[in-house]
Amino acid sequence: MNELQIAPEAVEIPLDLTLEHAGFEAFLTDIRRHLHRHPEIGLHEYDTARFIRDLFERRGLEVVGPLARTGLYVDIVGAADGPTVAYRADIDALPIDDRKDVEYRSTREGLAHLCGHDAHTTIAIGTALLLAERRDRLKGTVRVFFQPNEEGIPSGAPLMIRDGVLEGVSAAFASHVDPTLPTGVFGLITGAATASADRFRVIVRGPSTGHSARPHQSADTVWIATNVMNTLYQVVGRRTDARHGTVLAVCRLRGGDAYNVIPQEVEFGGTVRCTAREDRDTVRTLIAETAQRTAAQFGAETVVDFDHGAPPVLNDHKLVGLVRETITGMFGEDAIFDIPAPSMGAEDFAHYLTHVPGMLLRVGTSDGPATSYPLHDSCFDIDEAVFGKAPRMLAAMLEAYLERAR
Repeated sequence: MNELQIAPEAVEIPLDLTLEHAGFEAFLTDIRRHLHRHPEIGLHEYDTARFIRDLFERRGLEVVGPLARTGLYVDIVGAADGPTVAYRADIDALPIDDRKDVEYRSTREGLAHLCGHDAHTTIAIGTALLLAERRDRLKGTVRVFFQPNEEGIPSGAPLMIRDGVLEGVSAAFASHVDPTLPTGVFGLITGAATASADRFRVIVRGPSTGHSARPHQSADTVWIATNVMNTLYQVVGRRTDARHGTVLAVCRLRGGDAYNVIPQEVEFGGTVRCTAREDRDTVRTLIAETAQRTAAQFGAETVVDFDHGAPPVLNDHKLVGLVRETITGMFGEDAIFDIPAPSMGAEDFAHYLTHVPGMLLRVGTSDGPATSYPLHDSCFDIDEAVFGKAPRMLAAMLEAYLERAR
C-alpha cells in the first residue's frame, strides 16, 4: 500500500485500482468518511479541494483548477481521439448539525454532509481512478469535475461554466444519492427530472402607517398582502399548463411592530418551482402583475424581486437509454427503478444542460432505518456498500458513451 498523508488523517491508496480489486470499496469508504468528518460550506471548500487535488496528483493525474474559487477537474485522456464527456460531483456541505451517533460524524459544529455530497465526491473520485486504469480502452476523454456551492444561490454551476469547465464537452452526467431506493438500485427518468427553483420577494407598501381602529384611513398592508398571497395561489394554477408541475409557496411573512398599528410595509416571499422551462417566465410575470394589480385596488403599491435559481433538469432520452443499457448489462433489470414523476426539488446541474445534453440519475443508498433518513435530515446517512457498484457502473457507462459518440 502507498500511504497518502492528508491532514488530519491518512487515507491508504491501493496500488491496484482495477474493477476487481477487493480493497477498492474500503478505500472509497475511507475517503467518504474523511470528507464526512470535515464538511465545508459552499465556496469555502478549500480543504476539500486540496484533498481531491492531492489524491489525484499522487496517482499521477493532472488537476485543472481552481475554477469557481474551489472547483477543479481532471481529464482522463484515452489512447484514441474522440469526444469529451463530463461527469460532475458537488462538494459543499449544509449549515446543519450532524446528530448521528457514528465515529465519522462531522467534527465541525453547524456543518454537515446531509445531502450526500461527500458520497457524490467519493463516487466521482472512484469513477475517475477506475477510468484512469483503463485509459488505453477509452476512445476520447472523460472530464470528472468537482463543483462548489450546489446548495447556494447563486450556485456554483454557472461559475464553473463561466470558468470553462464545459469547453469541448459534448455531454454531461451526474448522480444523486437517494435514501428512498435500496442500495444497488438506480433511479431513471426521461425528460424533467427536477424542477426549477426561483426565490421571490414582494413588498406591499402603503402611504403611511395607520391606526388599527381606523383602517379606512390608511392602506391595510397586512390584509392587502394576504390578498396578494391568496390570489397568487389561485392564479398560478389557472395560468400554467396543468400537465406541467408548478408549485408556488410563500414561506415567510414580516410586518408590523405593534398590535394597534397598521404597518406601512409588509414583506413576504417564497419559492416558485416549475418542471417546464417555458413556465418560469410565465410565473414570474404573473407574480409581478398580480401583486401590482391586487395592491393597487386597495391603495397600495408593490415592489417585486426575484433571485433566479436553477432551471429544471431535463434528461436527454438517448443518454437515459445508454445508462439503462449499462445498468441492465451489469446488474440486471431489477437494478432499475423507473421514477414515475419529477422531483419538485431543484438541482443546479440543470445549468450545464442548457449548454449540452445530459442526464441526472438517482443512486439508491438505503439498507435499513439508519440509512433511510431523508436528505437534509440531521441524521442522514448512506449505505457505503454503494461504492462497490456506482463507480463501476459510471465508469462503464462513460466508456460506452465515448464508444458510441465517435
